[in-house]
Amino acid sequence: MIRTDFHTHTVFCDGKCTPEEMVQAALKKGLEALGFSGHAYTSFDDDFCMSEEKTAAYIREIGRLKEKYGDRIRLYCGTEWDLYSDGSREGFEYIIGSVHYVEREGKRYSVDESPESFRHIAEAVYNGDYMSFAEDYFANVERLAEDPDISIVGHFDLITKFNEENALFDTSAPRYKAAWQHAADKMLQKEIPFEINTGAISRGYRTEAYPAVDIIDYIGIRGGSFILSSDSHSASTLCADFERYEAFLRERGYRLCSRPEMRAERK
Repeated sequence: MIRTDFHTHTVFCDGKCTPEEMVQAALKKGLEALGFSGHAYTSFDDDFCMSEEKTAAYIREIGRLKEKYGDRIRLYCGTEWDLYSDGSREGFEYIIGSVHYVEREGKRYSVDESPESFRHIAEAVYNGDYMSFAEDYFANVERLAEDPDISIVGHFDLITKFNEENALFDTSAPRYKAAWQHAADKMLQKEIPFEINTGAISRGYRTEAYPAVDIIDYIGIRGGSFILSSDSHSASTLCADFERYEAFLRERGYRLCSRPEMRAERK
């Protein structure tokens, strides 16, 4: 059974619990390792991410917790880095690479703010062309593949957050399929794990993890690997639905990692 979780958020960004509360919850669950992945500073949209000052405090706090709990659990200081993040990477042991925005005519738009915001972008910015919206999103995922520091591919198809049961657009459409396959092919070349992200399930947006099953199969058949991630913003959701997806991956014979490669291990 997987007893690690490397995608978590705390009060240093948009999470609800302190890092120490997350550690205590991880110990109660019997975890062997816990990774912190606060949202990296993103200057044009700082509502959800760590400020530069908070980033320094975050790194210090994780260091303190390593000393306090190091004989009971392995702790790692990471970050979730958006394509448009522009803070420092110093002090981070691993990096989750994620896309949260599309860019159109010089303006950037969040794809996961709310269902209302998502529909507004599709209608007002893309004239109702959800496929163009998706193509721009996956083009950004492709750009992220050029980053040599990325340790994990974060919520690969986040653009479906508000699309449960194809409520807004058809994920079987040829244009959508071509867009995600091209991005997946680019990411597969990096030979890093794609996360099975259960965060949208625990927060009530979806009944399935990211990425969708057909995408998981596409990646798995081509030799890609996976890592289970809760994307927890609260201690109560650590390792949410991990048993379900661990069984799912093992039944299919896909590669499952318990932790990402650390940046120092690549040097």
